[in-house]
Amino acid sequence: MARQRAFDREVALEQALLTFWRHGYEATSVAELTAAMGIRPPSLYAAFGDKQRLFEEAVRRYQETYGAFTPRALAEEPTGRAAVERVLRETAAEHTDDSHPAGCMIITAAVNCGPESAEVQELLREFREAGKAALKARIDDDVAAGRLPADTDTTGLATFYATVIQGMSTQARDGASHAALLRVATLAMSAWPAAPSP
Repeated sequence: MARQRAFDREVALEQALLTFWRHGYEATSVAELTAAMGIRPPSLYAAFGDKQRLFEEAVRRYQETYGAFTPRALAEEPTGRAAVERVLRETAAEHTDDSHPAGCMIITAAVNCGPESAEVQELLREFREAGKAALKARIDDDVAAGRLPADTDTTGLATFYATVIQGMSTQARDGASHAALLRVATLAMSAWPAAPSP
């Protein structure tokens, strides 16, 4: 029995990630995946399990690579305001970078899915909710430090910025430019509450 040719698992996973990102989970067939990955179906199943397991691994890789700018910005900036503004500005850049598909994989990869893909939809929803919670935590930091009024609706503000980020992804998929999304980022920051009076 002939042995299957060895392949670079990381390279194959990257190609699967890009294929899912470009076409979405349900619209991507195993045949398209194996063609993009340069492997045969038995190798896909042996190395990654099934299509859903491969998608879950691709999403984790996305979070660690293309999507890593968001947690990095939230962790590195000294204030919540600076962190949120950096996330928005970097979102504008990353979502329109022509070296990869437009928009955000976590936002777009399971928009139109049937009931059989409920687990995939839930996985991405959990990632989006975690992102919103991370925004809220940084906004809460500014309230605690007295940079925002004590009665700031931090949940509402975090939801607003999460909504803007999701909209920026959709706009990028529709062809919006980096400059256009930077304008959105600037306008969104005008909604940031004024600092409390001394």
